[in-house]
Amino acid sequence: MTESKESGAAIAVQLKDVNKWYGDFHVLRDVNLVVGRGEKVVICGPSGSGKSTSIRCINRLEEHQEGSIVVDGIEVNSDIRQIEAVRRRVGMVFQNFNLFPHLTVLDNLTLGPMLAQSVPQGEAQDRAMELLRRVRIPEQAKKYPGQLSGGQQQRVAIARSLMLQPHVMLFDEPTSALDPEMIHEVLDVMTELADAGMTMICVTHEMNFARKVADLVVFMDGGEIVEAAPPEQFFEAPSNERTRLFLSQILH
Repeated sequence: MTESKESGAAIAVQLKDVNKWYGDFHVLRDVNLVVGRGEKVVICGPSGSGKSTSIRCINRLEEHQEGSIVVDGIEVNSDIRQIEAVRRRVGMVFQNFNLFPHLTVLDNLTLGPMLAQSVPQGEAQDRAMELLRRVRIPEQAKKYPGQLSGGQQQRVAIARSLMLQPHVMLFDEPTSALDPEMIHEVLDVMTELADAGMTMICVTHEMNFARKVADLVVFMDGGEIVEAAPPEQFFEAPSNERTRLFLSQILH
């Protein structure tokens, strides 16, 4: 079993010397990251730093040009079978929910398992209701996304990602589109997921969440990982001047 030197845990995700360009723009520069199974990693940084691109490369929503990405022992490359195998293991929650507006909450959750895993409808519905209870909105099952608040829609999106029973969850700024009063209801669900042992990589500016949940906080700037440290060290004694400047701008 492959192990992470940092944690002693089996490796869930590894990025090694990953580079990506958009035309002439070098968006990721020699990115290296090891995430052990069960670890929670928070990635932060200014806009355009490459943080969202990094996690989108993990499930091949973006293509990296150099280096290697391995998820659960499977290399992410151009082979469609490899991509499909990785996506069966990786759930992703986006900034803007991405729910099907013409389907009920229950149908949004059951569609994926029924199509991708041939799960019988009754079993899929049972699993969906269990997850809606877990994210505390079982009473919304028959409603459509447009009838829900932003926070409720994002909790539906989290439940939908969990329907395929992923090994790793990726969150791409999951609270940035929410009104302030709705942010905590989503972060509470994410905290419960973390406490239950889910491997998580989360791009966010919610630094209180990072302090509370993360095993590792990663700061990116200019397409590079500038600093990566446990929360106590990251917030109390950052080693890089760029990290200190960033924290001074976002911590109140």
